Amino acid sequence: MCSRPMKKRYALWAASAAAAFVLSASASADGDRTRGKERAQMCEGCHGIADYRTAYPEVYPVPKIGGQESAYIVKALQDYKKGGRKHPTMQGIAATLSDQDMADLASYYAGDARK
Repeated sequence: MCSRPMKKRYALWAASAAAAFVLSASASADGDRTRGKERAQMCEGCHGIADYRTAYPEVYPVPKIGGQESAYIVKALQDYKKGGRKHPTMQGIAATLSDQDMADLASYYAGDARK
């Protein structure tokens, strides 16, 4: 049998290992702002212009995406990619993005309303 101090040490070690695993898993799922900034060049032509309106397929106000929640940005891009949101330009762009690209872009835009 293990002594009480050994059980405590084992429980502390197990809890530490579990916490490290959870934290590392969530960190790898987050986007990388630097990669997001690199990919954002394709977004800036429309989303980086205040009060911009597209002319295709119809006149459509382009929202500023800086400052949005990252989960919202990822969900919107996934919906464009799957066809749940209808805008030909955004569907075409989203079709080229991987899940990691979406997370990176969301990380870059989230929390900074100036973008």
